[in-house]
Amino acid sequence: MKMGRIFIVLMMAFLLTACGDPGDSSGDAVTLVYGSGDYTRINPAMDEHCEINLLLFNGLTAHDGSNQIVPGLAERWEYDEASCTYTFYIRDGIKWHDGEAFTAEDVKFTIEAIMDPDNGSENAPNYEDVEEIRVIDEKTIAFRLSEPNVAFLEYMTMAVLPRHLLEGQDMQESDFFRNPVGTGPYRMESWDAGQSIVMVKNQDYYLGCPKIDRIIFKITEDDNTQAIQLESGELDLALLDPRNAQNFAGKEEFVCYDMTTADYRGILFNFWNEYWTENRDIIPAVCYAIDRQAIIDSVLLGQGMAAYGPLQRNIYNNENVEHYDYNPEKAGEILENAGCTMGAEGYYERDGKEIGFVISVMAGEQDRIDIAQAAAQQIREAGIRCTVDIPAQMDWGGQMACLIGWGSPFDADDHTYKVFGTDKGANYSGYSNEKVDEYLTLARQSEDPVERKEYYNKFQEELAKDPAYAFICYIDANYVAKASIQGIAADTVMGHHGVGIFWNVHEWTISQ
Repeated sequence: MKMGRIFIVLMMAFLLTACGDPGDSSGDAVTLVYGSGDYTRINPAMDEHCEINLLLFNGLTAHDGSNQIVPGLAERWEYDEASCTYTFYIRDGIKWHDGEAFTAEDVKFTIEAIMDPDNGSENAPNYEDVEEIRVIDEKTIAFRLSEPNVAFLEYMTMAVLPRHLLEGQDMQESDFFRNPVGTGPYRMESWDAGQSIVMVKNQDYYLGCPKIDRIIFKITEDDNTQAIQLESGELDLALLDPRNAQNFAGKEEFVCYDMTTADYRGILFNFWNEYWTENRDIIPAVCYAIDRQAIIDSVLLGQGMAAYGPLQRNIYNNENVEHYDYNPEKAGEILENAGCTMGAEGYYERDGKEIGFVISVMAGEQDRIDIAQAAAQQIREAGIRCTVDIPAQMDWGGQMACLIGWGSPFDADDHTYKVFGTDKGANYSGYSNEKVDEYLTLARQSEDPVERKEYYNKFQEELAKDPAYAFICYIDANYVAKASIQGIAADTVMGHHGVGIFWNVHEWTISQ
């Protein structure tokens, strides 16, 4: 009997070692510390571009390392062309982090919450063609669309939220978004506001128990501080600006991942501001005034590429549109044709008023600030008084312009339809162009790639004629990691803010 008890104890110890005790806070737990910006909430239904979403949540579909759609919580799906209906079949045994069973009702609840205009989700345009959501049984759900939308499988990567914890709650203010429960590879353990978010592995994860026991998002807003903390060993992984990242090149204890992204930067013109009602015709002059390659060389240290549109990393890019290559003479010609004359202080004037505007930049991203300042200097040299402001909080309705960032390595509908479409959820510029709306709508409805390309070509041509932004550059994502971390997919194209590195985190390991 004594030997039997010893055997049982040994076997239990082996099992705990094999898949780890998620509550173990001892030094034996394998931990990864990531340098992260701060969070006020974790709410994938209302917000986007949060790296942490990939650790805590899943969608019915998912992306692989090539950013192609693969099964997620749904093991398969069917599409009925006659009725524009997608039917998803959910995997067996999926559980929420609190142990409750995941069902099709959770999916219905999440998408309906996003679609509800009272909730104000910027993701709502992705589902505006959903006419009916029908729960067939606990593991089967059908979506009937009013029109074809070939990006629909893309949008079903949306993180699903638990109905049993959120039903009847305020989808913007619920305490749930400070203590979220998902189905992802990691579950929330603790959140020390402004300091850290601690997650432990989900032993019931549908793709298998993760290899790393604990992941800590250490809140470190400043790139310089993150670099110092990487060097000192406080961090294991961080996304740095190019200047800080280059200091780790060649150090054998670190690996530098200079990853391609679909993440572009540009100057958003706020068309709600009456300044652009009066001066919209000078926007092409601003575009010609920017020396994109000089910014890439000086700010990004040669990493990235000049931007002329939102789809340059996409199969539907139209490289034949106007690039607005650096041409200060052309900028001056446009200003003079618009009736502007050079003033005594070296800046153009119109009707007695100096031509000029302010670029607002969100604090915390040094490369974004540096890009804005470099562009502003070039614009001033072209005769337009341009300055940079770094407000404590962005005033989307009142600002004149801002250094915007968007991008998606996925379907071309993503971050075009809802960003440039009139009154769409992520259109923060108030931009409106009937032809742009028409071409984006036709493109999402076309299943023929040749026809779809034609519509996206026309969309990009119209956007170039009537710019919503002065596109500047696509940036690389400069991740620096300890060499002990294995499994990072270096060839995956990252999205906006470099998001996406954790797509296969359940496979990562850390050598001791």
